[in-house]
Amino acid sequence: MKHGLQSKLILTFLLTSVLILAVNLFLFLNINRTIGRIDRVYLSNLQISLLSDSLSDTQEQVTDYLSTKSSESLGRFYEAEGRYSSLLSEIRLDEESGRVQVMLADIRHISENYLATCEDTLSAKRGRNIQKYRASYDDASQLYEYLDNYLYSLNNVQLGNNSANYAALRQSFHSLELITLFSLIAVTLANLLITLALTKALTDPLSILAGQANEISAGNFDVPELEVRSGDEIGIVSAAFNEMAVSIRGYIAKLRESMENESRMKERELLMDSHLKEAELKYLQAQINPHFLFNTLNAGAQLAMMDGSERCYRYLQNVASFFRNKTNREKQVTTLADEIALVDNYLYIINVRFSGEISYDKRVDDDLTGILVPSMILQPIVENAVNHGVRDIDWPPRIILSVYRTGDSVTIAVRDNGRGMTAGQIEDILAGRTSARARGDETNGVGLGNVVSRLQLFYDREDVFDITSAGPDKGTEVLLYLPMESPDRS
Repeated sequence: MKHGLQSKLILTFLLTSVLILAVNLFLFLNINRTIGRIDRVYLSNLQISLLSDSLSDTQEQVTDYLSTKSSESLGRFYEAEGRYSSLLSEIRLDEESGRVQVMLADIRHISENYLATCEDTLSAKRGRNIQKYRASYDDASQLYEYLDNYLYSLNNVQLGNNSANYAALRQSFHSLELITLFSLIAVTLANLLITLALTKALTDPLSILAGQANEISAGNFDVPELEVRSGDEIGIVSAAFNEMAVSIRGYIAKLRESMENESRMKERELLMDSHLKEAELKYLQAQINPHFLFNTLNAGAQLAMMDGSERCYRYLQNVASFFRNKTNREKQVTTLADEIALVDNYLYIINVRFSGEISYDKRVDDDLTGILVPSMILQPIVENAVNHGVRDIDWPPRIILSVYRTGDSVTIAVRDNGRGMTAGQIEDILAGRTSARARGDETNGVGLGNVVSRLQLFYDREDVFDITSAGPDKGTEVLLYLPMESPDRS
């Protein structure tokens, strides 16, 4: 259970109050017990004195009745007798001395005989038996003397015992004074220690908290975490301070990371822009390449002459789309569908020029063509496959474009059945030691290095490109690995 500061202060006050109350109760009980012992000491002598006085009164009433024989004196006798019997039955001496107990037992026994003898004396007096009441009176007087002496002796013995008890009681009072003094000192020290402990428990965490707050205000955010020892308000504030310090450090780290990422992104964008402008310049140069332009237009003229206007119209539409897509590249980012369309235009033009000898097969998952990709990444790869792979081979050329999903990535594969590559050639291209672009007269001038560089910058990862080949004359496959989610370009 968690206690707040208010609860702790109340508990401390109750603890000290209970401690003081316990000490006072202890002193009160000891004082009362000592006073009770004093009362019992003097009560024993008082009881003996009262018993002796009651015995004398009883004897006086017997003598008075024998002299006056009045009913008043007889009534007073019975009152005195009853009082004496009551006092005798009530007397209790707490003395363990055997002598006192024997004397008290003798007094009770003689008292019974005395009172019985008094009754006989009074009965004989009422019966006018002079001889008998005189003898009984003499016996009663003798027993009275015995009792009076016994009571006197018992009083003396008890007084001696009480004197010794009084000395012991004085010593008890002295000890009680010392106990009281030590108890007060102990309670004062205990209260002081409790107060100091509570004050330390309250002020130490606050002092540490204030020191770390000053450190943070001075700009030092690497302060050690505060130790939370309690669940009170100070513990809650300390835990909140720890969370605040962690949040500030995390915010600063995120801010620094964000600034670094922003700097890297700007740097990548500048590099991508540079590569893109380089690619656009080379495409522009390719457009005015006399061989490419002459061959393209010558193919259109021959098609118009041989096949008529409809097929010529389709050809010229593809040529227009191809040149329009290549020249209209102001944005760095486009969709995968646009890139595939550019490949379709290019291969249509190539097949018209070469009489449809290149078999073109597409295996595309249409659900994946909406992702954003850097512009001009597929057509240069397909062009390299045409110029380096299937151009002038002795078997039917074929190019396969595949787009499929692999886990969280989109895989784009451009495969040809052309000349193939050796492991050394693949290693040189992947290591950047050799350009894979074509060197013929009709090349667009954009190599795989430019494509790979822009992909790595765009996705901020290295594993975006791979080349596989079973060897010479066994074809080549170029693989692009693109994440499903495009990076944030904001």
